[in-house]
Amino acid sequence: MVNDQWHIASVSWGKDSLAMLIMLVETCAPLDEVMFFDTGMEFQAIYDERDRTLPVLEKLGILYTQLKPKNSFEYQMFERPVKKRGTNEIHRYGYGWCGGVCRWGTTEKNRAMDAHAKKKDAVVYVGIAADETKRIEKERCEYKRLP
Repeated sequence: MVNDQWHIASVSWGKDSLAMLIMLVETCAPLDEVMFFDTGMEFQAIYDERDRTLPVLEKLGILYTQLKPKNSFEYQMFERPVKKRGTNEIHRYGYGWCGGVCRWGTTEKNRAMDAHAKKKDAVVYVGIAADETKRIEKERCEYKRLP
């Protein structure tokens, strides 16, 4: 039965995931934990919103988990040795800016969050914007829900 499973909301503290979190709480949806992947390079407003919300989560008995990357954002962006595909030859240092077609930050975030969720055999809620509904069709993880 789904309600016997552990339920985690993946929250970045941006508008979409925060709106989802509010909706989950207001509708009394099953929610056991809020999970945040902290790159260490978030805008201060993200940390401020998180800090305002944590006492509410605690009052509701919702566990808060903060995950971090293995290496710093700066290391990944500027220092990491990057090899040419299929060789051991280093052709540059750093992946460069994270965004657009270069999604190394998203890959690391998803890897860490998926590993955490799998340990708990959890259902994971992921907040998306109204104009991102195509992500619902593309989602391949059975345990993710995009409310």
